[in-house]
Amino acid sequence: MRSLILAVSLIAVAAPASAQSPNRGNADLQTNCAGDALAFCAGIDPNSRQMDTCFEKNMSKMSPNCRRAIDAYKGAGGK
Repeated sequence: MRSLILAVSLIAVAAPASAQSPNRGNADLQTNCAGDALAFCAGIDPNSRQMDTCFEKNMSKMSPNCRRAIDAYKGAGGK
């Protein structure tokens, strides 16, 4: 019984965390900008306007691959 309660508790804790996966951007942005996001915008919710602001502020420092992915994303109308 104790292990069942522990298992249910772990599922309850893990479910909200998995539901918070990024829902903005695309695979290219996530692949090419993950390191830049950690380096320049750590601790900011990736789904927030604050992340956009952080990227805009640090655009000149972003890696070339990330900047290309951002340009392609914007060029495709944000898709």
